[in-house]
Amino acid sequence: MTLIPIIKIGHPSLRQTANPVEKFDQELTTLVDNMIETMRINEGIGLAAPQVNIMLRFFVIDKKLINEEWEAQAYINPEIIDARGLDSYEEGCLSIPGIRAEVDRPFMIWVKYQTIEGKTIEEELEGLLARVFQHEYDHLDGILFIDRIPFIRKKMLESQIKEIEGAFS
Repeated sequence: MTLIPIIKIGHPSLRQTANPVEKFDQELTTLVDNMIETMRINEGIGLAAPQVNIMLRFFVIDKKLINEEWEAQAYINPEIIDARGLDSYEEGCLSIPGIRAEVDRPFMIWVKYQTIEGKTIEEELEGLLARVFQHEYDHLDGILFIDRIPFIRKKMLESQIKEIEGAFS
């Protein structure tokens, strides 16, 4: 396995829209495996391709941290079809180290995505898995969790965010 450097806030790729995955091949499988390893070594629960400066629409989630009977999984070309309920929970991000904040997100979502083999799946997710899916999905459109917090809270974090941007730019 190869660890991949995680880019930090301030890097322009984190604010860009990723492109659809078109090739489901060994290169994608290897990349997914490397991202899972990178996510675990960095103690994350999710990692999107743009966070490792790969502008493709996929992310990985270590579902084992939600339910020990589950495994880490890749979600390729994901879509959120429907969302219900609202829940507030503290989030952090491997691309914004040391910053955490409460974020409101739908509690239940209906999603569509492709597996590593290219098979299309539709399913309902709820709770923490739905939250992590939405957090990583945002990365595919250049959205960071700090974009979803109240203005006053973001203003309070502004100096810390600028410090991180300066350290990693």
